[in-house]
Amino acid sequence: MDTKRKVHLLALGLNHESAPIRIREQAAVTTDLLGDALRELTTKNAVEEATILSTCNRTEIYCHQQSDTSEQIITWLCNFHGLSQADISPYLYRYPDAQAVRHAFRVAAGLDSMVLGEPQILGQMKEAFAIAHKTGVTGKILNRLFQQTFTVAKRVRTDTAIGTSAVSVAYAAVSLAKQIFSDLSQQTVLMIGAGETIELTARHLKENGVKHLIVANRTLERARNLAQLYQAEAISLDELPARLSDGDIVISSTASTLPILGKGAVESALKKRRHRPMFMVDLAVPRDIEPEVAELNDVFLYTVDDLRGVIEENLQARKAAAEEAEQIIDVHTEEFMGWLHSLNAVPTIKALRQSMDRIVEAELQRAYKKLQSGEDANAVVQQLANSLSKKFTHSPTEQLTRSDSDGTLSEAVRRLFKLES
Repeated sequence: MDTKRKVHLLALGLNHESAPIRIREQAAVTTDLLGDALRELTTKNAVEEATILSTCNRTEIYCHQQSDTSEQIITWLCNFHGLSQADISPYLYRYPDAQAVRHAFRVAAGLDSMVLGEPQILGQMKEAFAIAHKTGVTGKILNRLFQQTFTVAKRVRTDTAIGTSAVSVAYAAVSLAKQIFSDLSQQTVLMIGAGETIELTARHLKENGVKHLIVANRTLERARNLAQLYQAEAISLDELPARLSDGDIVISSTASTLPILGKGAVESALKKRRHRPMFMVDLAVPRDIEPEVAELNDVFLYTVDDLRGVIEENLQARKAAAEEAEQIIDVHTEEFMGWLHSLNAVPTIKALRQSMDRIVEAELQRAYKKLQSGEDANAVVQQLANSLSKKFTHSPTEQLTRSDSDGTLSEAVRRLFKLES
């Protein structure tokens, strides 16, 4: 039996801080390829368990291995994507054991994200682990790691304010809408534009229960592409005057150099709505909505500048919450590593118990024979106790006498058996 068996964890990858987008794109593993990638990684590279997390901002491999196989994993990653090591190695980071655990906890809690405290990464980690588990490439170590990771992330969300404050204009716009409308699922949202900000806004709206989304864009094909992602309706800007009245919430972010919505168009929409209020957010610079629209009754108009003050204040609040989160993560990292290290002792504990059981069984058989032959029971019990004591201490005593020149064994024995100094 190998009593020196070690447990090794490794997190290896790159993210938005370590690598530019052109490298991240080349290293990404799409969802449809994850199963094949995981099977190949664990079959050929001395990796016992693995999970691959791949998003637009990071590609990370979490694995359990018996020795450092990081070079093999890098070679595999390069071969899988047809990359050269010279191209990718400068951007990679490697976190062993406790560092890997802490990194997983920080990623899930949103502390390693481009937007501090963003919640999407936790869902992405859950999906990555679910695929790895279904593929059959996780086991005792990674199952425990990821379950603990999700628990830690939940505690960080519950016990700190890391996720309560908006720190992007898209998220701030949706948060503001939630304050004005108690139930977003009952509102129709009209989004003007089809760029990154509008896409992020659409994602936040869907996550907050919005059912009816309309995407208006100058290029109808781009509007349709975005609409397809979020089960939305796509219209062209030419249709906007006729459809503006549908929007309880209007969020605009285009690259237009001139306003898209004027006071007259919004007045007409309000008449069709019988003056039901409209919440409008202009995230564009230059503005998409004429400033005079704010003068209208039943219109709540906010610009990107109105949101920036809120965002900066909230970012400071998130940074303070992040410090609390780091403390929670430190505690749980130590706890997980304690469990991990305990696994190293399992074979030794098992062997010790088996050895003791053999000694006890042999001495009991001798005692039974003496009792059957009529010897005094008290004397037999006393002999049994004495014999067990000598047998249990014989090997440790012999090793201490022969091999403890520097006192290391003596100190270990004192700690094991809680002996007085």
